[in-house]
Amino acid sequence: MDIRYLGHSAFEFTHNDKQILVDPYITIDNYNWHERNITDILLTHAHYDHLGQAIEIAKEKGATITAVAELAGYCQEQGCKINAVNLGGRVTYDWGSAIFLPAFHSSSLPDGRYAGHAAAILFDIDTVRIYHAGDTCLHQEMKSVKELYRPQIAMLPIGGKFTMDIEHAAIAAQWIGAQRIIPMHFNTFPEIQADLERFAMLLQNNNSMLFALDPNKQ
Repeated sequence: MDIRYLGHSAFEFTHNDKQILVDPYITIDNYNWHERNITDILLTHAHYDHLGQAIEIAKEKGATITAVAELAGYCQEQGCKINAVNLGGRVTYDWGSAIFLPAFHSSSLPDGRYAGHAAAILFDIDTVRIYHAGDTCLHQEMKSVKELYRPQIAMLPIGGKFTMDIEHAAIAAQWIGAQRIIPMHFNTFPEIQADLERFAMLLQNNNSMLFALDPNKQ
């Protein structure tokens, strides 16, 4: 299983000959999704910088969008195949499984309608457990993630203002218990700049390691 960072909070997981996308707001030029075998797209919430190109990609590739029910319903209205879930729901795929877990954030559709609860997603692919926190503040439910799932990798937002900042993300890493931390949701806009060197130092204090992925060098 390979992980590729596509910028902001977007990731691609490759399992055998298939690609799975998460929050595909793709901000880089060196990724051509037209040439990828994308079978599934999973969304944490409906804001434009997470919904991204999901509708366009899903319709062209015939991929299924998995999301909380209200957001999934919107995607279905746009002509996409969907898999509607809610918090606590586990979905099984031929590449593994995903569990939708709580995140603390707002979520609204492009037309302003309520988009359901924002989510984090716990992936289990090839026995590797990956926690994508979505957009969120620091919250106590993260302790349950460690207790129940023990992910090896956590993708955490660090940009502040709209999500937790590096200080809170470092605490989140400790609560979640993952040793490898991939930062996301930072430096895309002026309001969410983050100091990676300081974040790396804070993580070392909590026995975690920073794995900062450069989307332009993959």
